[in-house]
Amino acid sequence: MRVVRFHAPGDVRIEDAPEPPTGPGDVKIRVRACSTCGTDVKILNFGHHHIVPPRVMGHEIAGEVVEVGADVSGWAPGDRVQVIAAIPCGQCAECRRGRMTVCPNQVSMGYHFDGGFAQYMIVPPNVLAVDGLNRIPDGLSFAEASVAEPLACVLNGQNLAGVGEGDDVVVMGSGPIGCLHVRLARARGAARVFLVDLNRERLDLAANLVHPDAAICGSETDVVDAVLKLTEGRGADVVITAAAAGAAQEQAVQMAARQGRISFFGGLPKDKPVIALDSNLVHYRELTIVGANGSSPQHNKEALRLIAEGAVPVADLITHRLPLQDALDAFGIVARGEAIKVTVEP
Repeated sequence: MRVVRFHAPGDVRIEDAPEPPTGPGDVKIRVRACSTCGTDVKILNFGHHHIVPPRVMGHEIAGEVVEVGADVSGWAPGDRVQVIAAIPCGQCAECRRGRMTVCPNQVSMGYHFDGGFAQYMIVPPNVLAVDGLNRIPDGLSFAEASVAEPLACVLNGQNLAGVGEGDDVVVMGSGPIGCLHVRLARARGAARVFLVDLNRERLDLAANLVHPDAAICGSETDVVDAVLKLTEGRGADVVITAAAAGAAQEQAVQMAARQGRISFFGGLPKDKPVIALDSNLVHYRELTIVGANGSSPQHNKEALRLIAEGAVPVADLITHRLPLQDALDAFGIVARGEAIKVTVEP
């Protein structure tokens, strides 16, 4: 079979590999769609400390069961499935408390296990142990199902930030995650959703799809001032920084309304993790700042349901579909910001 395999930073190859054998606790799937994200580009360029090469990349995975291990029940060839990316252990103190997103023993598809940029892939027992293999609802395409993984992360972030009815929400960053945040905020009853980006072309591309109440280009205007004007001076009830930028986090604190909630959704570069925080704004406005890191198996199930029911449409966000042999082109499209979502279909 053909795979996309990471060997070293800057060295990702499309190459032949033997079809993986199915162990007694495994489920083998024929991958039908594996979507790309900015993390794939980071791995291509810099590697990752959890990846020991060579490793098949890809973690936004949907496919069809082709073989079931002797010790596995409940699955059969032909079942259409979506696979979680982040795999909690299910046994530690955090998992037992229901905090699976911060499991210290977490492993991941495409990092510790071969991922979905391949024609065939093994779903390991670790995934099955935490109920992380999900049936794709009837009528939902494999490509749409693959977007359940990033939507699950967005769902976790909005749960932590308490996005709800009547909120004015600012989403900073108009990539695929930002677009999903806009759509989910609307589904949760937000009154208005404003989308912010520094790049006018990328902002317009996203805004034409998800139709925020206002699109604010940070390279053309003062973002904080624009949000305050749009909210009659109150500021935003929720600000989500779906961008790896310290400046966005600093602006988020400045534009939040009294008792506003701020989600530091996008992590910062490891060499620049420190921002300037006006602590008095947090104190006197009674602001809440929350992090958001990944998703749980339950978030994946909920994300699939939201997509299948049409509450969070994703089909139109998949702007590019490429075969496996063009996967490196897919990474380039993502890196250049020319797409919303790029899906590889092996």
